[in-house]
Amino acid sequence: MEINPDFPLWLRASHLINFVLIGILLRSGWEMLASMPRLWWRNDCAPGTEWLKFTKRELPKEEGVYTSLMDEKSASPIFTLPGRENIGLGRHWHGLGVMLWVLNGVFYVIMLFATGLWKRLIPTSWDVFPEAWDSFKTYMSFTAPGIEHFQPYDALQQLTYSFVIFILAPFMMLTGVAMSPAVRQSMPWYVKMWGGHQGARSLHFIGMAMMSGFVIMHVGLVMLVHRNHNTTNMVFGVMSTERAGQALFIMVLTVVLVVCFWIGLSYWSLSDRVRAHNFLVLTTEWGRKIFLQKLRPRGAKQKAYTDDDISEFHWTNGLPPTEDESEYWIEQRDSNWDGYEMTVFDDVRDVNKTITLDDLRALPQHSYIATHTCMQGWSATSRWRGPKLTDTLELLGERPEGARYVLIESYGLAQKMIDDRPREPFYAAIDLETAYEDDTILALDRNGEPIDNHLGAPVRLRVESNHGYKHVKWVSRIGWIKDYQDYQDGRGGTREDSALQAFNGRI
Repeated sequence: MEINPDFPLWLRASHLINFVLIGILLRSGWEMLASMPRLWWRNDCAPGTEWLKFTKRELPKEEGVYTSLMDEKSASPIFTLPGRENIGLGRHWHGLGVMLWVLNGVFYVIMLFATGLWKRLIPTSWDVFPEAWDSFKTYMSFTAPGIEHFQPYDALQQLTYSFVIFILAPFMMLTGVAMSPAVRQSMPWYVKMWGGHQGARSLHFIGMAMMSGFVIMHVGLVMLVHRNHNTTNMVFGVMSTERAGQALFIMVLTVVLVVCFWIGLSYWSLSDRVRAHNFLVLTTEWGRKIFLQKLRPRGAKQKAYTDDDISEFHWTNGLPPTEDESEYWIEQRDSNWDGYEMTVFDDVRDVNKTITLDDLRALPQHSYIATHTCMQGWSATSRWRGPKLTDTLELLGERPEGARYVLIESYGLAQKMIDDRPREPFYAAIDLETAYEDDTILALDRNGEPIDNHLGAPVRLRVESNHGYKHVKWVSRIGWIKDYQDYQDGRGGTREDSALQAFNGRI
C-alpha cells in the first residue's frame, strides 16, 4: 500500500498529542473563567462595565461588600478541568498543558521546516486567495471541492491552517504571558500594549473562542468532506482508501478515549485534590523557575503606568475581620488605629519584637504604581506606599543564618479550609529573592490616602511579582522562618492550603 509522504508518523503523532493538549487547555481555561465569569476591557473591572458575562448576578456598585469569591460559579467536571470551584488545580492543569503544548508545537514547526513539509501548509503563490474564495463559495453551497484540490489541502485549508499555526497559536501564547504578574511588573510596557491585564484576558478569551471554533470546524469537515481520504491519511498515512472503514473506526474510538481521558483527569483530580496538587506542582514548577523566577518588578522605575492609570474601582477577595475573628482589629479600627501593633519575629533565634504604625512610618518609604491582579482574573491599578518588607525585618537585626523564607500572617482568618476544620489565620510565605525585591513592601497608603479597611488597613503586604493571594491584608505578624512546610498545612500559604494554588505566584 502506497505511503503518503505528506502524512508521516511524526506528523500524525504530534497531531494527536495536540488534540489531547488542546482539550486540557480549553477545559482548564473554562474552569478559570468560571471562577470570574466576567470579561472587561477596563482594567479596574468596575461593576456594570463588563463587555461579556456568563452569570446573571448583578454587582453592587459599592466597594468592599462583594468579593470575587462570591462571584465564582461551580462548573461540571464533565466540561471543565477539574470543575467544582477548583481554580487552583485548574490553573495548574492549564500551566502543565501550556508547557507541553508549546513543546509539541515547537517540535511540529521544526519538523515542518526540516522535512520541507511546510510547503503543504504555507501558500507559495498569491493565487491561493482567489482559489480559497472559490473554495469558500463551494462550501457555502453545501458541496465540497473535488478531491483533486486536496493535495494534501485545498487553498482555503492552507490559509486556515497557516493562520491557526503561525498566527493564532502564537497570539494565545503572547496574550497568556501578558497575564503573568512577573511579566507585567518587569515589562509593564508589554502588558499595556495589549490593553493592560483585562485587554490581554479578553483577547485571550477571543482567541480561545476562535480556537474552539476551528477545532469544531476541523473535526466536522474531516468527517463530512472526503472522509475516506481524510481518515486513511490521518490514521495510516496511506493514499489508498481501501482501509477507510478501519481508519474511521480507529479515529472514532480514539476521539472517545481522549474525551474519556479528559473527563477522567477531572475526576482523578477531585478524588484526591492534595495528591493532584502535589503532582501538578512537581511537573510545573520548573517552568516558573526557568522563565519567570529571574524577572524582577520595576515599580518606581517603570514609566508605562502613571497616576492617570489609577483605577476608579478596586475589587477585593475576602472581607475585613469580624469581631469573632479578631476583637483586637475591630477595637483598633474603631479607635482609628491609635495603638495598632504588629509583631516582627525570628523563629530561627526565637526572637520577637512588637512594633507600631509609627515605627513603620519612621522607616524609608517606597512608592510606586502597580497593577494588582487576582488569580481569579480581576485587576486594579493603584499607587502604593510603605516601607520595604526587609527594612521592617531589619528592626530585629541582621537576617539570621538558616532563614530561607519570610512568613506574613493576618488578623483575618482564611475564608475556608480544605478539610472544613475551624478557620485559621490567613498567612503567606515568600522566598528570600521575592522578599528582597524593591517592590515587596508593607503598604500603609494607597493613592495618597490610608488604605481602606476592605483592602487591608492599616497594613498590607504588597508582593508585586506575584498574584494577589500572596498579598496578605490586615498584617499581624511578619518574620524569618527556616521552612514554610513547618507551618499549617505546609504548602506555603492559606490559598495554597485551601485553594491549592502554587507557592510561586508569579503566573
